[in-house]
Amino acid sequence: MQTHRLPFLDGLRVAAFALLIPYHVGMYYVTWDWHVKSPAASSALEPFMQLSSPWRLGLLFLIAGAACQGLFARRGALGTLKDRSLRLLLPLVFGMAVIVTPQAYFEVLTKVPAQLPGDGGYLDFWAAYLKGGKYCRGDDCMVVPTWNHLWFLPYLWVYAVLGAVAARFVSLRGELRLPSWGWLLLPALPLALLRVVVMPHYPSTHDLVHDLYNHLQYGLLFAIGWASRTPLAVGLWAAALRLRWVALAVSLAGWALLLVFNAHYDALKHIDGVLPAARTLRGALTWWAIVAACGWAQRVFTRESPLLRQAGAAVFCLYILHQSVIVLLSQTLKPLALPWGLEAVLLIALTFAVCALVYLGARRVPGLALLLGIQRGRHGVSAPAPGSASLSASRHA
Repeated sequence: MQTHRLPFLDGLRVAAFALLIPYHVGMYYVTWDWHVKSPAASSALEPFMQLSSPWRLGLLFLIAGAACQGLFARRGALGTLKDRSLRLLLPLVFGMAVIVTPQAYFEVLTKVPAQLPGDGGYLDFWAAYLKGGKYCRGDDCMVVPTWNHLWFLPYLWVYAVLGAVAARFVSLRGELRLPSWGWLLLPALPLALLRVVVMPHYPSTHDLVHDLYNHLQYGLLFAIGWASRTPLAVGLWAAALRLRWVALAVSLAGWALLLVFNAHYDALKHIDGVLPAARTLRGALTWWAIVAACGWAQRVFTRESPLLRQAGAAVFCLYILHQSVIVLLSQTLKPLALPWGLEAVLLIALTFAVCALVYLGARRVPGLALLLGIQRGRHGVSAPAPGSASLSASRHA
């Protein structure tokens, strides 16, 4: 069993969470449904959004699985349950009650303003939001309170608990010896199969109880991450390093093929075998991109550094805050009618800046720090957050 830090996973975690800010800024400008939409929304950014959408969240669950295995190795099943409950559920409850509320308010304000309670102000909406209810536009309804982007937290909590309970009774002692190509293909097979067989019948909902496809794919990636810190799958990291060029090439080729498929979806979807083939590629691409990311990260993040530790301490807080900050800033900048490209750059920069300032202030307030996912060390220095990989702490396819 590995007992040392893997700085490349810490670096990957920071990069993957940081990618959420430009990605969710992008959601404001594409044609896909989101909480608020820019008047300049178009399909221009969608190919670039599709470059990361197949693998970004799966990578985070893989990293979280590796981190939870380390936590279990140190603290056992009960310690894991206590730590994950404190670190994940408290920010979730606070986030649903306070942080997410502006997203819901501006969504109702911009889509169904007639349904706003009272005089239509934020405080009246917040009071009604906390009481619970439903806001509908046709058949599309938003039930409040909601967790929106914070859905990652309850999912991770469930997987951590199940992983700790399973590991309490099952010891992964054998070693899975695979050639390099085996690490590229074997985990891709179930992900592709899930995309073909399960996803069409159980599409993504981010509803903890009714989200079979996401539970199967993210649960599998979490389990692979957990196993990677045991002898069973310890060979994964070395294989990813060797395969980084191949994995990158097949990932980019798969992305390009899916762009062609999506561009001609109406014409291609009726041809026998094309849609299942596209879904197979989309599922496999999830794993190939993760292998490429893990391989290249080992070349970039070769050692621990103070900067990486500081970023790792802040990134979970930034994740909790970022989407509400984006929504608030987008509505603040909207009356200025800036060119959308300039506005998007400003949104990204200002979101990072606002979230960083909140983090720097909140980390000095113990109760608030805990609610925002900031773990304080014995000397007031933030410790690694959930998902830190250490033992010390497509639209159609």
